[in-house]
Amino acid sequence: MSKLKLGPIEDDTPVKLALELPAALHRDLVDYAKVLATETGGKAVEPAKLVAPMLARFMATDRAFVRGRRSRSA
Repeated sequence: MSKLKLGPIEDDTPVKLALELPAALHRDLVDYAKVLATETGGKAVEPAKLVAPMLARFMATDRAFVRGRRSRSA
């Protein structure tokens, strides 16, 4: 299997955000947590802990978002 995009999940002070996910997406997050634990040698984290790093990674690699953010702050 190829290397996953996420690394170990850092412990951070959370901001509470309530949302509903489709059951299939939740099952995928559970499976992702298991694979990530195997790859990093840690234990599987709860699926909710994956959402923030996944979103951060997505936004960091979205070229249009990064360009737009840079142009607004310049």
